[in-house]
Amino acid sequence: MKLINGKILRGMILSGSNNLTNQKDKIDALNVFPVPDGDTGTNMSLTFSNGLNEVNKLNSDDLSAVSKTLSRGLLMGARGNSGVILSQIFRGFYQAVEGKSEINGLDVSIAFNKGAAVAYKAVMRPVEGTILTVIRESAYYANKYAEENVECTINEYFDVLTKEAMISLENTPELLPVLKEVGVVDSGATGLIAILDGFKAYIDGSPIELLEKGETAKDYSQHDIKSDEFGYCTEFIVRLNEKYKKTFDEARLTKQLSKLGDSLVVVQDDDLVKVHVHTLTPGDALNLAQRYGEFIKLKIENMQEQHSNIVNEKKEEVIEEDTEKEYAIIAVAAGEGLKNIFKEYRVDVVISGGQTMNPSTEDFTAAIKQVKAKHIFILPNNSNIILAAQQAAMIIEDEDIHVFETKSIPQGLSACLMFNPEVSVEDNLHEMNAAIENVLTGQVTYAIKDTSFDGIKIEAGDYMGIKEKEIVYSTKDIIEATKKLLDSMISEESEIATLIYGENISEDQVNEIVKYIQDNFGIEIDVQNGGQPVYSFIIGIE
Repeated sequence: MKLINGKILRGMILSGSNNLTNQKDKIDALNVFPVPDGDTGTNMSLTFSNGLNEVNKLNSDDLSAVSKTLSRGLLMGARGNSGVILSQIFRGFYQAVEGKSEINGLDVSIAFNKGAAVAYKAVMRPVEGTILTVIRESAYYANKYAEENVECTINEYFDVLTKEAMISLENTPELLPVLKEVGVVDSGATGLIAILDGFKAYIDGSPIELLEKGETAKDYSQHDIKSDEFGYCTEFIVRLNEKYKKTFDEARLTKQLSKLGDSLVVVQDDDLVKVHVHTLTPGDALNLAQRYGEFIKLKIENMQEQHSNIVNEKKEEVIEEDTEKEYAIIAVAAGEGLKNIFKEYRVDVVISGGQTMNPSTEDFTAAIKQVKAKHIFILPNNSNIILAAQQAAMIIEDEDIHVFETKSIPQGLSACLMFNPEVSVEDNLHEMNAAIENVLTGQVTYAIKDTSFDGIKIEAGDYMGIKEKEIVYSTKDIIEATKKLLDSMISEESEIATLIYGENISEDQVNEIVKYIQDNFGIEIDVQNGGQPVYSFIIGIE
């Protein structure tokens, strides 16, 4: 094959997505920590599936348009650090092929090189031995090959690209010691290779088929927001007519639709406008939108009938305000108890999610669009969610958005406690960031596999005490693990311990831990029922 056009690129994207979905569980299992929340494969699969879904909606086989649509779909659907980085790789790819109807081997090599550069630029502190290294090294050597063999076929280019990617992957443990200790390669890089292998398979005439129904993103999965009252989940895409192609005002349509319902998201991409709204009068919403152009997709679902099917899906709980406030806070948390705690601490929107299900960029943009405030603070509360929140803040340029780098629930709660709606943005940023830096986080969860970490032997089913990113103790006894964790965290300078217990913890177990802290440390204790899954205890020490 000498050239790639838009139709071929479509096939490559489908094959790559299928291969990634087929392998996502294996990629999840590469998680360094033996905890039940390895989700790199799932994050990348959901991210790429969202890109595929957007490409499938595109009524064009133009290469530039397909590349742009994929880039946009990946960006909006990006979950976790790996998903965000993946979206940036294909953002750079699109930038390199923009305006072209066909590309040859050298063009593709330039595009992937550009993708690597854009991905590195998007990460404030790039870490080698990850997906970044693999895309950079493989793209570099494949580009070098293409420059030396300017007549190379697409097949020959991908032979080199995938070969170099695998070599780079196998070397990731040498660059990242934690991978070497646990005996695994980088999971994000493995997901990238699954996509590239899927591309190559299509080009070679053997596209990858979906082996089984995996977890893929629905057309509007990023927007499934629970309304305070049931009505109709209304979604449509309008192609703007000639009159409105240049004069369409997204803010005006948003304001008009906001009077008809809630959970509203309006996204414009050139001449297409995608709308999602929960309303009791879907006909009014359709009549309003039809003024601007013609429908190319339309879906209306009765949420009362759908309720039993969506209660377990990720939801965003939104507090609507009639007037613009000075401040609004958006936080991420899993578990009804934690959501309620954050709401008590003046959080306006709590996005369901955490370590086991990272919210997407689009989840954040939807939440941002819901709040009405001059200044918006976002608390991701997980290191793997920060990049997606930052991407959302960059997309919505007309809002004053500040993303705090909260890496844990205790950090997020401490930041909320220091928030003061009566002071300036600068004062809030200073005080809240100072509070975040003063928090030490510990967690207790169970191991899902036998391994060793920092010299500690761990068996599947053990309870582990984890201080920040360090596993300090592993045992079959959950109480013993928690006490050992507390011993490693509390010092003479410690003043308060926040104990957040999960859904599997009894009152007797909570009382035993509280008594242990009182008897041995004599510091102030704040006990909260977080109801969180996976982590039996989340502990904050200040």
